[in-house]
Amino acid sequence: MVFCRGCAKQIHQSATSCPGCGATQAATAINGGFAGSVGVSNGIPYLEVLKKYAVFKGRARRKEYWMFVLFNLLITIAIGYLDNVLGTKPLLSLVYTLAVMIPGIAVAVRRMHDSNHSGWWLLVPIAGLVFLFKDGTPGNNRFGPSPKGLV
Repeated sequence: MVFCRGCAKQIHQSATSCPGCGATQAATAINGGFAGSVGVSNGIPYLEVLKKYAVFKGRARRKEYWMFVLFNLLITIAIGYLDNVLGTKPLLSLVYTLAVMIPGIAVAVRRMHDSNHSGWWLLVPIAGLVFLFKDGTPGNNRFGPSPKGLV
C-alpha cells in the first residue's frame, strides 16, 4: 500500500505523480512507504529502535515506543542483577544506560511527532507523558506520513 505525499490517498506503487492532486512522488516506494522515509518492519520493536539509533525525524507508533520501553526495562533489570552477581555494581548498568540513551530519546521524539507535537514537549513532564500515551494523528501531519499506513 502506497500513499500520495500530497493528499495521502492510496496510489499505485509505480506512480511518479498522484493522479488526484498531481503531487510528485518519490522515485520508488519502499515497503509501502516513501523512499527516504523510515518505517518499522515487522521485526522486534526494540531492535528496530536501535537500528534508527539517532533518527529524530519522522513518526513512531505507540507500539514501537512502549515495546522499546518494556524491553529496555527488562534488560535493565537483568543487567542490574548481573551487576550484583559479578560485583561490578555500577559498571554494566552505566554502559548499557549510556548505549541506549540516544535511541531512547530519539524514539520518544518520534512518538511525540506522531501525535503532531514537537519533541520539546518531553521537557514538560506531565504533558509529555500524556502525549506519549495519546494516539497518533491519522494520515499525514507536519512530521510525515502515518507509521500505521492509514489515511
